[in-house]
Amino acid sequence: MVSRSNSRRLLAGLIVLAVLGVASVAAQAPAATAPLRLAFADAVNLAAGKTPVVELATLRTTEADARVRQARAALLPSLSVSGAWLNRTFNSKSLGIDFPSPPPPQPPLVPLLVGPFNNYDTRLNAAQTLFDWSSVVRVRAAGAQADGSRAERGVTVEGSVLTAALAYVRAVRAQSVVAARQADSVIAAELVGLAEAQRAAGVSPAIDVTRARAQLATAQGLLLVAKNQLDRGRIDVARALGLDPATPLAFADSLAPSLGAADVPVQRDSAVTAALTNRPELRAELARAAAARQTGSAIRAERLPRLELAGDYGVNGSTVPGAIATRDLALQVSVPILDGFRREARLAEQDAVVRESQVREADLRRQIAAEVDAALLDLGSAQAQQAVAREQLRLAESELSQSRERFRAGVAGNIDVITAQAGLIRARDTEIDARFAAASARISLARAAGVARTLH
Repeated sequence: MVSRSNSRRLLAGLIVLAVLGVASVAAQAPAATAPLRLAFADAVNLAAGKTPVVELATLRTTEADARVRQARAALLPSLSVSGAWLNRTFNSKSLGIDFPSPPPPQPPLVPLLVGPFNNYDTRLNAAQTLFDWSSVVRVRAAGAQADGSRAERGVTVEGSVLTAALAYVRAVRAQSVVAARQADSVIAAELVGLAEAQRAAGVSPAIDVTRARAQLATAQGLLLVAKNQLDRGRIDVARALGLDPATPLAFADSLAPSLGAADVPVQRDSAVTAALTNRPELRAELARAAAARQTGSAIRAERLPRLELAGDYGVNGSTVPGAIATRDLALQVSVPILDGFRREARLAEQDAVVRESQVREADLRRQIAAEVDAALLDLGSAQAQQAVAREQLRLAESELSQSRERFRAGVAGNIDVITAQAGLIRARDTEIDARFAAASARISLARAAGVARTLH
């Protein structure tokens, strides 16, 4: 029969051989791709400029700027060159030319059919609007719409940063849970060893070993769940940043008190004032209202006269050598009088758009103030929860330490240790949740204040 000491030596030898075998296989395997080390500030910067939604918003801004140039083209000179060759015949009577004919039976002096003949014509055409107030105001309306597009891009950037920041914080929370579950597994493994030693010494029943092993299995199962959540968190962060979901990520930050900090005033009134100044949604709504008012002004300006200067110069003739120079110069004034009341209907539509925008603006101001208030309440509550959770964690660790000492001394069973360990697991989760809630509240406050891009 093999002695207990020899069994231990044999088990240790097998463990050493297994470790050496794993190391040999690892040395022969190709090196894995190094993970991308990502800090919270780096994630914010990527989300603010490189995600697909931000790139699409940037393209929409470029389109709006192009529409401004299109509107301005109505006030700039136009120039064109044309050339033509024409071979034709025509009926002289169709042009109103009626030559007198002698009485029959003599033939007419001029035939009705003229031609065929050639005509060569080369022209240079130029036109310049001298006065068109409606087009001037339309340029301003297009500029207001471009400002609105830039503000909408700011809305997209803030939303992209918020999504990426929350995804990062959730992933870091999962990372903290994994660390907690690993610590729980270590404690459970130590409890199994202690229970086996107490049983071997005859001071503990077999049920204590069974309980300890069940607790170890539970801790290992929770560790697997936590690792899965961490992997899911990495995928969510990669997706929020527009990266390949298969990109290995390593998070450089933890759920520290500084995670998710931003330049936000701590006083409520100051925070609301800053939010009303910074929120891109409000700027976008103001730009939409300005564009609607400018469009209405442009429609009213259509009643004013329009003055245009046009010129045409070129050469034409029946043969190229015989072509002569001709020109046209025109100064045209047009005054609209009646268009079937279509203009009045368009004005009514724009007035309704302006009033609609004013309603949205007022409601948006109230919504911004409410979001700031809610974020401040969540932040205050989360900070208070952190203090309570830290105290709970300290007491749970003390309870576990005392129960282990009692079990080691043989004055109590390990049921007290297992109960204390379960309490420690809950306390760790509560403390992690409190830190996560505080970081999320700081991010939400930065978003409510319109400064999510300053998160660090």
